[in-house]
Amino acid sequence: MIRVEPISDDEWLVTVEATTTTKHRVRVTPTDLHKFGGGEVTVEQLLEASFRFLLERESNCSILSSFDLPVISTYFPEYEKQICGYITRR
Repeated sequence: MIRVEPISDDEWLVTVEATTTTKHRVRVTPTDLHKFGGGEVTVEQLLEASFRFLLERESNCSILSSFDLPVISTYFPEYEKQICGYITRR
């Protein structure tokens, strides 16, 4: 289960409940939301989809504990092209 909660205007706490529960602080700017979400989704929807994307590639224990959303593209170059598919598969 993936739970997303706001911490501040552009910082979010994402909790991933699995065998081991992990917490991740993720910064999402309005620019990030527009770039990766097309401006038509909420931050919560974008983060939930982004974590589903990540969890298909690594365990929740391997995901950074704190990062800016665009960092995902550094590790997974396909993220930017594929994230829209994850958003629509809610």
